[in-house]
Amino acid sequence: MDFQELKLKQYTALIEDESDEIALLANTSAFLYEILEDVNWVGFYFVKDNELVLGPFQGKTACYRIPFSKGVCGWVVRNEKAIIVPNVHEFDGHIACDVSSKSEIVLPIFKEGKLYAVLDIDSAELDNFCILEQVFLGEIIGILEKKWK
Repeated sequence: MDFQELKLKQYTALIEDESDEIALLANTSAFLYEILEDVNWVGFYFVKDNELVLGPFQGKTACYRIPFSKGVCGWVVRNEKAIIVPNVHEFDGHIACDVSSKSEIVLPIFKEGKLYAVLDIDSAELDNFCILEQVFLGEIIGILEKKWK
């Protein structure tokens, strides 16, 4: 069994008996913060009205609200697809909630067919994320989304 398979099984067991969304997202952010390398922030932003609102996270304090028109998270909301940003300082409209963050990966989360939230992960290292993390995180989100059906 490879690392990702093992971690997916561990994650499935971690959330198996819980149904509260805040509790699920809180432990999901903690789980990812513990297992991913060189990350300094892992958390969720909920889609509310015309902006993203901070949800459960691990890391330094964060922006409370992000307009759909700004930042990497806003791009994901507008495009409803994941993005990997190797250098956030080169991303037009990047919001620097933590100036030490240098790279970022953000994935959309759907509930009942509608965009519900985004998973946002930052690293203090340049080019810290690749397609392997994107696939793995997509599988984590898939497990989470099944809990809401």
